[in-house]
Amino acid sequence: MTAEASPLKGRLALVTGATRGIGRAVAVTLAKAGAHVIAVGRTHGALEELDDEIQKVGEPATLLTLDLRKGEKIDGLGPTIFERWGKLDVFVGNAAMLGPLSPLPHVTADAWQHVIDVNLTANWRLIRTLDPLLKRSDAGRVILVSSGAADGRYAYWGPYAISKAGVECMGKMYAAECENTPVRVAIVNPGATRTAMRAKAFPGEDPMTIPAPEDVAPLFLELALPRSTLHGEVIRYRDWREARSVAAAT
Repeated sequence: MTAEASPLKGRLALVTGATRGIGRAVAVTLAKAGAHVIAVGRTHGALEELDDEIQKVGEPATLLTLDLRKGEKIDGLGPTIFERWGKLDVFVGNAAMLGPLSPLPHVTADAWQHVIDVNLTANWRLIRTLDPLLKRSDAGRVILVSSGAADGRYAYWGPYAISKAGVECMGKMYAAECENTPVRVAIVNPGATRTAMRAKAFPGEDPMTIPAPEDVAPLFLELALPRSTLHGEVIRYRDWREARSVAAAT
């Protein structure tokens, strides 16, 4: 393949929540672009299915079965990657859970903690352990995933919305801290996407009326490229898609 066809050839990318939805589509897309993907998920069987798909388009992925609530396991990830590869080029913090959709006073402490641990704290721990590796890359790229719910306008979305608002804040702060380094940080708001989480939140919605994860994945690829300069910004998929449409028409 040419360098143009494989813009991530020789680069290492870690994707969380890689077994389904947006994470799976992003993992496959990055692999098609030539990256070696470290695919992180909760179930080994689902990771093996992903590996089969990736092998059809690129080299085998490295599979990592990991419960993101296990902080000590996350903390050991950076040293493990350093011993094998010495650096990391792309980190996609995609894994998340919806949690309860109910009034804030009705959310149990356990449910609250579970959502915050997976959606927010895990991303902080991942940034902490991966930061030295990303800074060893000539063009480290961090892509975190937010949501339209992060602005707090939707009633009953408590833990999820608050965790995503935290992710946005954390991404912007980390970007400011990386200003004078090779690391660029972006936050993606994919909007309504055809995923199992979306179906759970909006069971009456026709999934064929909203974009599929494969539609959103090219945005992640663009942000993962060494030439990407977007930094500290929240990029909304629909805005990005419209901008591409306008550019293609001119």
